[in-house]
Formats: sequence, structure tokens, C-alpha cells
Amino acid sequence: MLMVVGALTILLAAPAQADPDTDFSNQLHTYGIYGPKDYNAWIGKIMCKRLRSGLDATAAESATFLHLNLPKGTNEQQTYQFMAAGITTYCDDQQPVLNRAAGV
Repeated sequence: MLMVVGALTILLAAPAQADPDTDFSNQLHTYGIYGPKDYNAWIGKIMCKRLRSGLDATAAESATFLHLNLPKGTNEQQTYQFMAAGITTYCDDQQPVLNRAAGV
């Protein structure tokens, strides 16, 4: 009986929460964007704050901010990939910014 209760406890336990910063970093690596995980997460979160506050009103304005803060040699495609990953990870409510840039 004790083994059954123990097994049920394990099965019913809440799944572990993923670390969004690690997931974000891993996604960036697929685009060839490297750098300290904490720094990239910080830039992604600042990007979201700038979009939410209206400091950056368009994807192009946000891309300018990102390009200035991402590692030297980051190309335009990587900048927009960073932006899309950051919005998906940290501020999904800003998805319309990407939609407008894509003409959707």
C-alpha cells in the first residue's frame, strides 16, 4: 500500500517548470546567437519593456535597439530572430508588433 501511495504521489506531482531564460538561450543558439544567458535574457526583457511603454513603437525601432546591444557581427536576420524569440518568451502580448512588420 505504501508503494502505491508513493507511486501516485510521483505521478500526480506537478511537472517541473522550465526556465524561460534557458529556453530562450537555447533557441538563440539555433540562430547562431551566443552570449551570456543572463545578458540575452536581460536584453529580451528590456526589449519587451520598451515595446510596452511605446519607447519603441515598431519592430524596426526595436531592431535598432537590439542591434546596438547584441554582439558585434549580429546580422539583421539574427536581430529579428532574437526579437521574435524574445517576444514569444517574454511578452507574447507584443506579437502584433511582429505581425505589423510582416504585413499580417
